Amino acid sequence: MRRDSRLSGVLHVLLHMAEQKEPVTSEALAKAMDTNAVVIRRLMSGLRDHGHVRSEKGHGGGWTLARDLATISLRDVYEALGQPSLFAVGNRTESPGCLVEQAVNAALDEAFDDAEALLLARLADVTLAMVSADFQKRLGDRRNRHRLDIVHAS
Repeated sequence: MRRDSRLSGVLHVLLHMAEQKEPVTSEALAKAMDTNAVVIRRLMSGLRDHGHVRSEKGHGGGWTLARDLATISLRDVYEALGQPSLFAVGNRTESPGCLVEQAVNAALDEAFDDAEALLLARLADVTLAMVSADFQKRLGDRRNRHRLDIVHAS
């Protein structure tokens, strides 16, 4: 089964946008994400409807963040995407009258509900600012390693 990577992709796009001082076109975002600009526009429209981004038309237009990264949680973005399924596994429904299938599905439903609640709570606790800070740290670490490599090569 194919995984739904829209959440990861949109988070990626939002962090790239946060690094830009000017609006970013759908075409530029599509190129960065190796996808079609129509796909980007479709994804971004949900974020716009929830007030996370805004779009400007015309020359110099494009997408910009409408809110500070610290005010947008991963759950906010997940909800703006229409709350796609969090799990690739599901219940068997071929024999709805089978008591064994009913018992199995009831047990799985409870486990899935508990796991989903835990995951949604965790997504609500993580802001884009926190993810951006992690990116900045990783970027700084890479730059420092690169500087050390140059010094040791000399």
